[in-house]
Amino acid sequence: MPLFINLLVVLALAVLFTAGLRAPLGPRSWRVAVQLLGLALAVLVAALANVVSYRNDQHFDITMEEAFTPAAETLQVLRDLKQDVELIYFYHAQNPAGLAAKQMVEIMGKVTPHLKVRTIDPDQQPAQANEYGMRMYNVALMIADGRRIEVITTEDREMALGLLRLLRSDKRPVCFLSDHGEYDIDNFEFHTHFEGPGSNHAHDAAGQGIVDMTQHGLGRLRRALDKLGYAVRKLSLATGASGDGQGVPADCAALVEANPRTPFAPPEVALLARYLEGGGNLLMLLEPDYAVGTELAALLAQAGVRVGNGVVVDPTSHYFTDAQMVAVEKYASHPSTGGLSLSFFPGIRPLQVVAAGGVKSGVLFSSSAQATVTTRDPSIHLDASAQIPGTRALALVSEGQLAGKGKPFRLAVLGDADFASNSFYPYLANADLVLGLTAWLRGEPRGPAIKPPMEVMPTVVMTKSQMQMVFILCVMLIPGLCALAGLAVWWRRRQ
Repeated sequence: MPLFINLLVVLALAVLFTAGLRAPLGPRSWRVAVQLLGLALAVLVAALANVVSYRNDQHFDITMEEAFTPAAETLQVLRDLKQDVELIYFYHAQNPAGLAAKQMVEIMGKVTPHLKVRTIDPDQQPAQANEYGMRMYNVALMIADGRRIEVITTEDREMALGLLRLLRSDKRPVCFLSDHGEYDIDNFEFHTHFEGPGSNHAHDAAGQGIVDMTQHGLGRLRRALDKLGYAVRKLSLATGASGDGQGVPADCAALVEANPRTPFAPPEVALLARYLEGGGNLLMLLEPDYAVGTELAALLAQAGVRVGNGVVVDPTSHYFTDAQMVAVEKYASHPSTGGLSLSFFPGIRPLQVVAAGGVKSGVLFSSSAQATVTTRDPSIHLDASAQIPGTRALALVSEGQLAGKGKPFRLAVLGDADFASNSFYPYLANADLVLGLTAWLRGEPRGPAIKPPMEVMPTVVMTKSQMQMVFILCVMLIPGLCALAGLAVWWRRRQ
């Protein structure tokens, strides 16, 4: 609306200028009167334009990199604000990064009236800095409803993450099981495998003999959850939160089972069933080499999920040249997958929806129609249908009441766990996927508006079809056209 008003002012000035040029010239007194009237109107319009501009400040960033505009994720967080937040940024006048952050904070304050922005230089305004107990530079202090947090940064994305932490009212933790050799949330190793001649690099049981550490970790995922304001807790299903053996405590907003290595005992499966019957939310990430026990398979079937054996091979949609590293570009419409781009899975098993009373199950994403199933374990025998090309479900979500009784639960099952590990979490949309599933299990309407940044080397990642297109274009088409042009010139000169 302010921009529309400014355009009207410019249009009015243009009309006045045109009218002045076309005004009939009469006696000198008339000409002077017309000129004075035009001047007075121009001054009046200019004054009104200044008043409108002052009351409706506009920000235009004409740089190609949008260097003076907050990130799109930051803008989304700001537009989603429903309550007032006070943001005080402490900077140093001689620090270029601090000055740039000060300017960015002031721009953020213009996005929404709910963000009350102040900027303070502790050297120039020591009394105001002491009022907030601040003696550092490049710190964003955020206050809302008596709560306050401090974020040491010059990046607007980090400030947006601070806003999410400050305003998150649901303090229930995300619980990670640790009974069965699962990925450790305290392990921050990036990659834990040796690679070399004869190692036959793998991420399942075949790679267990060549690992440097005992397992991958989920430290990067845990750090992201911390930055988003989610509490995180380790949990033993057998002993419970306090060693009382009562299973999953009621305050766990969601339960994550990431790559179990040992079977579940029947009493543990019973605890999981009780958790789901009580309205629990469970995320299961099961590697292709994990043998799902009879009791656990029966529980998942009650929830509308059947876990298949083997590894999906997708010759059409995969990461780099490994057909077992399936790439996914399309997702079902679901709160956890909104806006997702390409994700990939280094070895993933097929899943299947089964009918279950009181439960609604659906496919979250699947392979291409040319996918087949193979096995890395000679002891696993697949039926003939495994070699028939077809679409294979890779992730399922379920909602409803277990066995038609109890409270509504939520369940998400994926046939891979490595995609969320430290080695693969930061790449493509893997982080967005696991964070979106976590948010959905917690009952949030959509995934986080912003993903915590992760320090990784920049890479260019393409699917097989994209690499083929680049090869045809760069290796065949363009050089071929140049060769044809050369032949044409040579032939023309011969004539």
